[in-house]
Amino acid sequence: MMDLLDPPIDKAAVAARLDALARRHARAGNLGIQVLNVIGGRAEALLDRLPEGVRGRLEGGTQQALEKAMSAAHRSRGVVGTQPGWLNRAVTTAMGAAGGLGGLPSALAELPITTTILLRAIQDVASEYGFDPAEEGVRFDCVQVFAAAGPLDHDDGADLAFLTTRVAVTGKAMQALISKVAPRLSLVLGQKLAAQTVPVLGAAAGAATNYAFTSYYQQMAHVHFGLRRLAIEADMSHADVLEAFRVRVAAPVKRG
Repeated sequence: MMDLLDPPIDKAAVAARLDALARRHARAGNLGIQVLNVIGGRAEALLDRLPEGVRGRLEGGTQQALEKAMSAAHRSRGVVGTQPGWLNRAVTTAMGAAGGLGGLPSALAELPITTTILLRAIQDVASEYGFDPAEEGVRFDCVQVFAAAGPLDHDDGADLAFLTTRVAVTGKAMQALISKVAPRLSLVLGQKLAAQTVPVLGAAAGAATNYAFTSYYQQMAHVHFGLRRLAIEADMSHADVLEAFRVRVAAPVKRG
């Protein structure tokens, strides 16, 4: 963690930063609405479109995808540095189109790769805020972002559980977190799979879905690491910053 070298920012600056992060959180939900408009469905009904055998394998497959993504995303940073957000969105959008074009089999094959790129996109946001994705605590935070509600189920203020106070990161903590996040993320990725396999739309639905998912988790990463950075620069406890943020989300500020 960076040392605090400058004087803490004042209350007005803290309020302005919190308002901006609350607006970012609120805008994130619009991405899912756009996808649902494209596919003409409801989020809660999407999973019913998947074959029962696929639904039964989602949780285990998601956990494996997360575990592989952790090592793949980390290795990729040693080869290619931080990427601009638009590039991650462009890559996953193209992959979503290819996955949707081939139906469920190709969408399933694309899933682990997309999970890795999503995690890499979250790591890039962490880096923007001055956090080192190579540090175990930051890697823990990056996976924690996946605990946010997915873009198709986003509800302002209803799910902020992914924003938690810091915990001691031990050797077993990461595996425990992955086991905790996987069931929730499997439902979200199941919605993604179902959206990609909408008849006729195919590639268009896949591209729109992957764009929305990548943008959504980038937004949630900005919220997560923006609050972490604010706590440092304001010399406030992270718990106090979270509480102030929750108040703003419960009574939304004007969206700009």
